[in-house]
Amino acid sequence: MTARELDAAGITDAALRSAYTRCRRLNARHGKTYFLATRLLPADRRPAVHALYGFARWADDIVDSHTDELKNSERTTALQQLSTRLQHGLSTGRSTEPVVQALADTAHRYAIDARHFEDFMSAMRDDLTITDYPTYEDLRRYMHGSAAVIGLQMLPVLGTTVPRAEAEPYAADLGVAFQLTNFLRDVGEDLDRGRVYVPADLLNAHGIDRDRLQWSRDTGRRDTRITHALQAFEALTRGVYRQAAPGIALLDPVSRPCIRTAFVLYSGILDAVAADGYSVLHRRAVVPRRRRAAVAVDGLARIVHARISHRSALRPDIRRDTSPEPARAQLTMTSSQPRGAA
Repeated sequence: MTARELDAAGITDAALRSAYTRCRRLNARHGKTYFLATRLLPADRRPAVHALYGFARWADDIVDSHTDELKNSERTTALQQLSTRLQHGLSTGRSTEPVVQALADTAHRYAIDARHFEDFMSAMRDDLTITDYPTYEDLRRYMHGSAAVIGLQMLPVLGTTVPRAEAEPYAADLGVAFQLTNFLRDVGEDLDRGRVYVPADLLNAHGIDRDRLQWSRDTGRRDTRITHALQAFEALTRGVYRQAAPGIALLDPVSRPCIRTAFVLYSGILDAVAADGYSVLHRRAVVPRRRRAAVAVDGLARIVHARISHRSALRPDIRRDTSPEPARAQLTMTSSQPRGAA
């Protein structure tokens, strides 16, 4: 976290600044696509985004630890400990765990509903025991906690030009679209972790099953039926992007370039998967650097235009949100010395 971002957000306490900085590092290391888009947000909102995503990355790391590094029982214990710290942090506004400390501070500043964090932790626990999904509806129920609530957590930070409730369905859909994209890109890696997120009924409709995916992963051989199933999953994902797209126009104008950039970059992963012949069981598709750079430049142009058009977020004709304003006072939260990286 840069000092300018922390200063802009009114974060002055040394321990809290350190906590936010740790979240930024987690987001930068694990979420390159969204981290790039976050740079397009106004400086005062970036720390909150890093806190939300940093916490999500940390929980995801616990769940996705390989079995030779952490036994399932140990993952369950670690996740429960994190859940306990989260509940305490949200209720008291304090935590000795830096990532939770930053998250609790963000939740307080932006009045984020605690249920979104509870639903997220529930989905993380599901990942420890559920390894596949019979239908898309089953997958959607899981993604409410693993993805949709991320969009709902983000919405108060981004701000809206309409009542927040009007924008929430689109924010939830965009979170789901991003995760479906990751599921398609990471089919092979998820299979190595013992999970299949492509619904079984979609696979079965194309004459394949989990065992056939494993065969392709193990042998490196192709099956046109797998390709057709992955194409169908891509089409399903693009449909969710179309549902989410109108929500970008409902955001605070200064936040739109960030989300539009993330939208284009993530949907570009689908293009990369298709261009690579749907070889996700054998290698990860990557958006070319030139494409990422071009999208970033477009995002910069859009944010310059937005800042010229909307010099101040306090203009009477522009509302961040019709919900109560988040607490902007400089909090002087104190805690014990932050622990080392988990």
